[in-house]
Amino acid sequence: MPTPRPAVFIVFVFNGVVFGSWAARVPALATQVGASAGTLGLSLLGASAGLALTAPFAARVCAAVGARRVVLVSGVVSALVLPVLALASTPLQLGLALFLLGSGIAALDVSMNVAAVSVIRELDRPLMPQFHAGFSFGGLIGSLGAALAAAVGWTPMPHFLLAAAVCLVVLAWSYRAVPGGSGERHREQEVGPQPPVLRRPVLWLLAGIAFCSAIAEGASADWSALFLVRERGMGDAAAAAAYAVFSVTMACARLAGEPAQRRWGPYGLLARGAVVAALGLASAVLIPVPATGYLGFALAGLGLAFAFPVIMDLAGDAGRRADGTGGERELGLVTTVAYTGFLAGPPIVGGLAQLSSLTASLGFVACVCVLIVPAVRFAARSRRRELAATRPESEPARP
Repeated sequence: MPTPRPAVFIVFVFNGVVFGSWAARVPALATQVGASAGTLGLSLLGASAGLALTAPFAARVCAAVGARRVVLVSGVVSALVLPVLALASTPLQLGLALFLLGSGIAALDVSMNVAAVSVIRELDRPLMPQFHAGFSFGGLIGSLGAALAAAVGWTPMPHFLLAAAVCLVVLAWSYRAVPGGSGERHREQEVGPQPPVLRRPVLWLLAGIAFCSAIAEGASADWSALFLVRERGMGDAAAAAAYAVFSVTMACARLAGEPAQRRWGPYGLLARGAVVAALGLASAVLIPVPATGYLGFALAGLGLAFAFPVIMDLAGDAGRRADGTGGERELGLVTTVAYTGFLAGPPIVGGLAQLSSLTASLGFVACVCVLIVPAVRFAARSRRRELAATRPESEPARP
């Protein structure tokens, strides 16, 4: 059985594999249920709705029973729903199955981040970007497995059955080492209640940064290939490589997250990443050279790589109690708002593209990245004020 740190990393990889496995088979699922592009879009909303509705509930459950149990239940549900997708015969059935899958992935996402915060506190190291690199590499593994299954002519059912079986074996081997084996609400009697989550400006600012990052990440994933085809005249195969460049750059950058966060600090890393992402997207849309698109989306992946892990780290730290526990509610709020960004991003970008062009809509996304910079400064200032307000009068302020 692994120790807590590799166990949590494995859970992140597990979540990425599940997500990448089904997302890469969307064309086959659309053919299976006979869905048009518009109808398929409605079916896919099921996954987004499951993500957004389940995240805050999952945070409360983690606080009540511990992250480990939620990891186990949500991981089993996520894996078992994969074959259910292959049973769908209508767009409605597909949408309902995707709602269940989205709910399972959301609960797993929240609980694995809560567990990661526990490991970070225990080791006192900024490891969150490395954990999220596990999700990125898991997504690549899942999508490559899906590509291989499609290449050998497998329908979704045998592919999803194999993926679910492998995932369940890995989960059974690793989950016992995941920290957070008991609920922590009883701790409030010892250390006192935390301030209401919804009344803390720092959490709303972090959630806003997550929202903007989700829009930018979703736009790069959903529209990069279409942009290079329609605006730069690339072929479908060459354009599809843009998302691969974005994903690989993001995954590799996250592996270097610990030294980067130690050098610039969490808020400095967020601000610098936002500038890099904005410059990348701006160069992709302003320089009419096809090859520049690859560089632009690579820079976007580099800049956005640290957004979610660092925000999760900061949200968990903002919810930390005096005894070292806490953070579940704060992670739930930030995750919920981030999922809302993933839900709202595609129609916003698509609507702007319909009214003008993909060049203009991706330029708008670059501006969204720029908005992260002042939000980071306000979040840092708000957190300093919170810490100053709770510091004992006899304790000197840190320089």
